[in-house]
Amino acid sequence: MISEQNKAIVKAIRSTGLNSYKTLHDYLDLAKSIAEPEGDDDLAYSLQMTAEIKEIVPKLPLTQEFNDLYWQAMLFEAPHRFESFLFYMEKNRQPKKRFYQPRAKTLKVVVDDLQDLEEGQLDFYGLSLPPRVGKSTLCIFFLAWVIGKRPESHNAMSGHSGILADRFYNDVQKLTENEEYTFQEIFPKVQLYKKSADKNELSYDEVESFATLTCRGIDGTWTGAVDISPDGYLYVDDLVRDRTESLSPVRLENRYQDYLNVLVDRKNDGARELMVGTRWNVLDPLGRVEEKNKSNPRYRFRKIPALNEESESNFDYDYGKGFSTKYYQDLKERLDRNEWEAKYQQKPFVREGLLFPEAELRTYNGVLPDGDYFTAAACDVAWGGGDSLSMPFGNAFGGIGGDIYIADWIFNKGDKDVTKPIVIAKTLQHMPCKEHFEANNGGDEYADDIDRRLKDEGYKINITYSKASNQTSKMAKIIQFAPDIKRRFVFLAEKYRSEEYQNAMDELMTFVQIGKNEHDDAPDGLVQLLQLIDGGVYAKCEAMQRPC
Repeated sequence: MISEQNKAIVKAIRSTGLNSYKTLHDYLDLAKSIAEPEGDDDLAYSLQMTAEIKEIVPKLPLTQEFNDLYWQAMLFEAPHRFESFLFYMEKNRQPKKRFYQPRAKTLKVVVDDLQDLEEGQLDFYGLSLPPRVGKSTLCIFFLAWVIGKRPESHNAMSGHSGILADRFYNDVQKLTENEEYTFQEIFPKVQLYKKSADKNELSYDEVESFATLTCRGIDGTWTGAVDISPDGYLYVDDLVRDRTESLSPVRLENRYQDYLNVLVDRKNDGARELMVGTRWNVLDPLGRVEEKNKSNPRYRFRKIPALNEESESNFDYDYGKGFSTKYYQDLKERLDRNEWEAKYQQKPFVREGLLFPEAELRTYNGVLPDGDYFTAAACDVAWGGGDSLSMPFGNAFGGIGGDIYIADWIFNKGDKDVTKPIVIAKTLQHMPCKEHFEANNGGDEYADDIDRRLKDEGYKINITYSKASNQTSKMAKIIQFAPDIKRRFVFLAEKYRSEEYQNAMDELMTFVQIGKNEHDDAPDGLVQLLQLIDGGVYAKCEAMQRPC
C-alpha cells in the first residue's frame, strides 16, 4: 500500500502543473520508487502516474528531453502493460516498418483483451480475424512478453502443421534476440540459454527441465515432451487446415479430440489458453469451446470481420498496410459466399444443422407472377443495441397455403429514430393491406406511433399488435414453421437484394437448430409474417386486388 508520505509528495508535485521537464522527471522517478516494493497496489498507482506522463508530454513543446522522458515512462510500463511493450519493442524501427503502431486503431481491443488474460481476469481467449491482418504476429509478441515476465514458465504453441510451428519458433527467437527490437532493454536479465531447431524449443531459464516455449504441430510428439506450467499458456493457432477439412464432421470431431487429448492434456492447473482460428464451422474446436462456455465470464471470444456493418474495411491500416474497403468488396464478389462469410466475416457459414440452408430456399427475379395477391408486413421491433428490426413485406398468392413473395425486407440495427422513418417510407412504397407489430418491450407504442404518422401522410392501414406467446419458445416456433418457410416463401435472388435484405438472408441462412445463434430476428420476422397471412393468432385477412 502506498504510504501517506508518498501520497503527499505526489500531490505536491501535481500541484506544480506537471508542465516542466524537471517536474515530470521527478514525477517519473517517484513512480519508479513507489513501485519498488512490487505490491499490486503500489504498482497500479505507479502505472497511473506514468500514464499521466505519457498523456502530458505530447502536449508540450517537442524537445529531445521530453521525447526521452516519454520513452522512459513507456519503458517502465513495458514489463507490465502489453501495449507499452509493443510500442517500446519497436521504438528503434521506422514508423512505417513497425508492426503494432500502424495497426493499433483496430488491434487495440485485442491488446486490451490479452492484458485481461495475462492479469488473470480470463482463463481462455478466442480470437477470430481475417487472414493476414496481424493476429498471429500479435500473439507471438504476446508470448515474447510472457517469456520476458516469467522465463521460468513453460508455454506451448501449436497449429495444424509443423510448418506453422517452425514460424512461431523463428519469430519468437527473432523478437527476443534480434537487436532490431528492444527486448533486452525491457528485460535485461532474460537471455536465451538453450535452443533446439529440431524440437522447436527455446529455454530462457538454465535450470528448468522443460523449455520456456515449445512450438509443435498437433501431429507432433507431445506426451512426455511438453509441459505447460500453472503460470504458462497454451497458444493454439488455426487447428483446422482449410475449408475442405471443415466440411467433414468426422475430421472436425477427430481434430477436437486431438485438441483435448494431445494439447489440453499438457496443461497444469491454472494454465491459461489463447486460441486463434478461422470460424469455418460451429463444430470446429473454437466453436465447440465457445458453445460449451458461452455463459462463462472467464471465457472471451473476439470476432472482428473484414467489413463492418457499413461495409467498410476494419483493417485499412496506416502507411498503406492492411486492406482497403475496395479490396474486401472486390474479394467478396469473387469468393464463394460460404468462404467469404467464414474466412473473412467470422461467421461459420458451412456447418451442420442449418435450418434454412441456401440450397433449400426458393428465389425469384423480382417480377411477380400473374394473379391476385395481397400484401402484408410483420415487424419484430428492436431498439438498437445489436438486435435488428426485422420487417419483411410479403405478397401472398392463393390465400392460406399459397406462395408468399418477399418483395422487400427492412433489417436495421438502428434505434427507433432511425427505423421509424424507414418503416413509414417502405409502407407507403408497398401499400400493404395490414401490418402486425410484436408488442413486447414497447412494441405497441411503436405501432401506435407508426399508425399515427401514416394517417398524417393520408394512408389508412389495418395495424395490429400483440405480445408474443409465452406458451411456446421462439426457437420451437421457428422450428415448427421452418418447413412452411422453405416451401412457401420465395425470396429475391441475390443480385436483386438491398444490403439490408441481404443481411437478413445471411442471418436466416446461418440459423442453426442445435447450437448457439447470435440473433434470431430474421427467422422470427418470417414466422410472424406467416402467422399474419394465414390467420394464426391474428385476425384473418381475405385476399383482395392490390390497391392502385
